[in-house]
Amino acid sequence: MIDLRSDVKSQPTPEMRRAMAEAEVGDDAAGEDPTVRRLEELAAEATGKPAAVFVTSGTQGNLTSLLALTRPGEELIADEQAHVLHFEGGGCARIAGLLPRTLKGERGCLDPKDVAAAISEGSVIRGRTGVVVLENTHNGAGGIAVEPERMKAVVEVAWGRGVRVHLDGARIFNASVALGRPVTDFTQWCDTVTFCFSKSLGAPCGSVVCGPADVIAQARKARRMLGGSMRQSGHLAAPAIVAMETMVDRLVEDHRHAREIAETLATLPGVEVDLASVQTNMVYMKLLREDMTDGDFAAAMGRRGVLTGGAHPTPRVFRFVTYHNIDDAATANACEAFREVLGEHAC
Repeated sequence: MIDLRSDVKSQPTPEMRRAMAEAEVGDDAAGEDPTVRRLEELAAEATGKPAAVFVTSGTQGNLTSLLALTRPGEELIADEQAHVLHFEGGGCARIAGLLPRTLKGERGCLDPKDVAAAISEGSVIRGRTGVVVLENTHNGAGGIAVEPERMKAVVEVAWGRGVRVHLDGARIFNASVALGRPVTDFTQWCDTVTFCFSKSLGAPCGSVVCGPADVIAQARKARRMLGGSMRQSGHLAAPAIVAMETMVDRLVEDHRHAREIAETLATLPGVEVDLASVQTNMVYMKLLREDMTDGDFAAAMGRRGVLTGGAHPTPRVFRFVTYHNIDDAATANACEAFREVLGEHAC
């Protein structure tokens, strides 16, 4: 099966599997795992931050960052489509105790004027704004890579008002490759950044939080509270190191495959694709055909060997994601399946 549901469906490479088996390990909860320490050093260096902490997932990374940066009762400003609000179990409110203030973004980024207007200094009746959350690439906006200059304009407003900034950079390396800019061009415009090893980089699991040493120390405490202090987790860190060393430059292939899928869909009747938003490894398609339900489409694609899941997350809208297991042949086969299912005379 060709699985286009998400890049979290990727399988580890043979090199990653060997690294898992051969990893030198220790008790990471006590800071004694040398492989985890090496991964954290690599991540901190890549993002230009002083320190880093290995966490189980992007969701845990975002939550530990919020816990380290804010106090309960403060407000969080984010795009109304932000992953941290819609796909992370409400942890920012339930656990961090933050009140979300949502703004309508434009092509994956907030408007600095809207952010300035939304920031609260705090009062008897309203909490102060504790953090602004940015996302890059922006999932809900179609996988768009947001230019560092657009981030800078927002962050300068926040920092000028004493508000910290967290970057949900789950796929920040996709943004870097798509725009031809070093990762540090993006990560300089945040206090903390989370990125994932288990998505487009193809490792089995894990994410990392990078930031100032004192903030990362607080993030480690939050990780412990959330049950994320693992033991011989070098077995998980080892394939993540392989991912950082071998999987970044090849992301351009994923972007090319996504573009091929998008351009194929754009030629077919009964669907709508915004080609301008297809910059990285995601394609969003709106199903317009009245004779085909979401379930009909997913089932028909499944019969042709392509997994698309259900509509994600809005009815009639599907997301397709490429990664290293979706090679040239798989992309060609997926495109042929789209043509068969969505072609003018398909039923």
